[in-house]
Formats: sequence, C-alpha cells, structure tokens
Amino acid sequence: MDRPDFSSAKWRKSNTSGDGGCVEVAHVDGVIGVRDTKDNGTGPILMFNEREWTAFLAGSRNGEFNLDQLTN
Repeated sequence: MDRPDFSSAKWRKSNTSGDGGCVEVAHVDGVIGVRDTKDNGTGPILMFNEREWTAFLAGSRNGEFNLDQLTN
C-alpha cells in the first residue's frame, strides 16, 4: 500500500475519550490512518484499507475484541 500524506488530515477521536489518551482516525485517499493521541501527532500511523477497517468495526460492534473473548 502506498503511504498517503496524512500531514494535513483531519484527525478525529471519540467524543467519549478522556484526557488519558486515546486513538484518533483519519481518512486520506481511501486509506484509514490510526494513531495514538499521547504521541501528539508524532508517533507511528497504522494504516488500513477500507475493507480492513470495515471488518474491524464490524468485529468491534459484535464484541469480537471484548476482553473475555480474547482470554478464552
């Protein structure tokens, strides 16, 4: 996957995130970037195509990543 330019991306985070840090997401040229807010925009960006991101969101909604599911 070619690395898109996220330098001017509009990063978004959950309205329910606290001051302790969370993740932010941005969409650039069909690629979804995810970064940690604690790095103040200087840390690595994980990149996903739209199909991967849609699968992740569906899994999250279905509870696939709940702690009790991961430990069993």
